[in-house]
Amino acid sequence: MRIRQRGGATTKSISKKGKQPVMATVSGEIRVAILEDDARLRRAFLEAVTTASDCLPVAACGTAAEAAETIPVATPDVVIIDINLPDSEGVEHVAMLADALPAAQILVVTVYQDPETTFQALAAGAHGYLVKPVMPDRLLSAIREVRAGGVPMTRTIARKVIEVFRRQEAAEPVDGESSTTVTAAAGSGPQATLAPRERQVLDLLCEGCYYKEIAKRLGISISTDGTYVQRIYDKLHCTNRWEVVAKARPRPPGP
Repeated sequence: MRIRQRGGATTKSISKKGKQPVMATVSGEIRVAILEDDARLRRAFLEAVTTASDCLPVAACGTAAEAAETIPVATPDVVIIDINLPDSEGVEHVAMLADALPAAQILVVTVYQDPETTFQALAAGAHGYLVKPVMPDRLLSAIREVRAGGVPMTRTIARKVIEVFRRQEAAEPVDGESSTTVTAAAGSGPQATLAPRERQVLDLLCEGCYYKEIAKRLGISISTDGTYVQRIYDKLHCTNRWEVVAKARPRPPGP
């Protein structure tokens, strides 16, 4: 399928048979690939991405086998993925594309809302998790957020995941430390103590807040919020929100 760029200046093609797409990219555009077995939804996602001035669709696939051939050569920045495809159970294809595209951000868009599936997807390499139905504007905001290093997630799912982490990892402060003083896990390097503002950002991340909401509640810009989040990642040697939350309340040492 061929899609003409806005203004008719350039044209790109999206392969349906696993052949390498021919694309023209504008600097700054987010390259997006789609893996969705429902043809109607796949077309809707593709249309939403195509109409966004800062996004460029580079592949659209309906099966895991097609995606394995098509998506890696398309070198996307973000991959939108459904779970439980006709030719791939569970999150196998999530892990496959995460391994094939280590620099890409994986955004799961699915009907599955249980924490177990969510954790499996995150463990397989997903960076975000949205529950269908997803409106076009929400899909585009999630694409931009995950590309910027965030972890977009449907709020109800975020709450469930946070609750699980808190049950498993929550511990009382030790030696008078604040509950928001976060230390790196053993073996991850020297102790990393967050600054007060970074602790505030971390608390809101743990509540499941998105970047825009954090910025509003703290009275800072979204870009400044992103800077604080990146500092937290760097200090804790983490790559996503869920690793940070897991380290935020480490399990106390055994007897």
